[in-house]
Order: sequence, then C-alpha cells, then structure tokens
Amino acid sequence: MCEFCLKHGEGEKWYLQAKNYSDDLLSDISRRRFIEDFISHPESTARSVQRIDRLARVPGIIRSLIGRIVTRKMKRVHFGQVVPIEEIEQIFGFVNSIIRIACFCRHTTLGEEKRYCYGISMAPDGGRLAEIINGLDKSFITGPDSAGLEKLNKDEAVAAFHAHEHEGLCHTVWTFHTPFIAGICNCDRSDCLAMRTTVTHAIPVMFRAEYVGEVLPEECNGCRECMRVCQFGAITYSPSNKKAVIDQRWCYGCGVCRSACKKNAIRLKERARVPAAAALW
Repeated sequence: MCEFCLKHGEGEKWYLQAKNYSDDLLSDISRRRFIEDFISHPESTARSVQRIDRLARVPGIIRSLIGRIVTRKMKRVHFGQVVPIEEIEQIFGFVNSIIRIACFCRHTTLGEEKRYCYGISMAPDGGRLAEIINGLDKSFITGPDSAGLEKLNKDEAVAAFHAHEHEGLCHTVWTFHTPFIAGICNCDRSDCLAMRTTVTHAIPVMFRAEYVGEVLPEECNGCRECMRVCQFGAITYSPSNKKAVIDQRWCYGCGVCRSACKKNAIRLKERARVPAAAALW
C-alpha cells in the first residue's frame, strides 16, 4: 500500500476513510487559507510548473534533488492518488455532497472553463468547502464568466465520471493539507499540471493507484484501442502475437484502458500482488 494508507488509513486505503473527508478538518485556519490562496491565485501554480519545465536544462543530480524537495513539500500540502472508477463510486457513496466546478489545470493551460473537477464533502450542500469558494471575490470558479458550483447527486456524478473515462481521463483524489481530501479530478497528460509534473518530469505529486492493469491474452483481439487512451505510455503491441501488452512497471492502475476494450480483455490486479510493480508508487 502507499505510504498514505499507512499514515492516514491505518493500513487500509486512505482515500476510502470517511474521516479524511470530514468537514471538521476545515476548522484548521492554515488549511482554509491554503485553499483560498490555491483557488484565488492559479497563476502561482502555473509559474511553479514553468520552473519545473526549465529543470530539463539543469544537470541530472540537481534536477533529482529539486524533485525530491518538491515531492516532500507536496505530500504535506497538496498530493493526489490515481483511483479506479469502482472506488470513485465508493467515495460518492459515503460523502454527502458533490459539486462540479471549473478545472484548475485547464483554466491555467487552456484559458478555458472545462468542468472536470469535483468538490466533495461529508456535509450537505458542499459544506465549508462551498462556503470558502463562494466567499472568494472574482474567483475563476465562481466569477461572472463561470457556471459556478453545480450540485450533483451520486447517480449524476457517477454518470459524469463514466463519460470522462470514455474521454480517456484518469481519476485522481487530492488533499488540501494532507490528509484532508476535498477534490476529485479527471486528468490527462497534455492539460493536467500534476500529471505533467509527475509523468513527464518524473517529479511525483501523485501516487500511482493501488492496482496495475493486466491484459488477458486469450481475450485480446489486438485492436489497440487501449493504447489510444493510456496516459502513461504503459501499453505496447506485440506484432508477433497480435496482442496488447501492459508494462506493469509503467502502469498507474487507473483502469481507463478497460473502457476502451470491447472484448473485456483487461483487468486490474492489486499492486501488492505484482512483484514488478509492488514497490512503485
């Protein structure tokens, strides 16, 4: 299991623990201020990513050192984990409110409102998180050019996530001063700042899922549709066998490839049971 499961889940999946979504955690003033600053000043995160983009030009040993510092800081304040859709549905089953909002990353990278982010709370009507967001002046989430906060029930949220999955988007949960989880996002490598930092620059700001994918060769017809949606470059094709193959060392376990497979030839396995991937987070 990832280190957050040991620290914040008592050996169980930390993101399935209702206590980590508790509205009481927003009584912490530093956490509230962090959320306010995060939402009010997206340009600061954009500048941070631009600095990380420039790291490609510095010597490897310096890049590695800076990367470890960034990861250590992010684990304290704003870290994520890839989660398959079955467990997203479990989360939606025990939280008491779900709100859809404008995506932070797409606002930064595309300059457009794309509604791929969801706020979740154990309290009704978005709880204190909604209060914080609504209390911000001219926020890109609640400003005059935004659709604002959309309240969804569980069925509507699940349907939306299935639609996101068919777009090839990877589902992730996010902390705001760990271990408090307030957001679920739908990420891709081209527009998501966190995924770009983690995958492209090898500076982790999210854990891989508790799972890895596996192709069932007897079911695979070699159509390669799974390769099209993999955000992590973990799927290759064997011309000799005419089958897709998942490199479990690269797999993040999102399970999105399953939605593209018409033959149901891909399954998820517990990461801990796959020696090649068990220690990769």
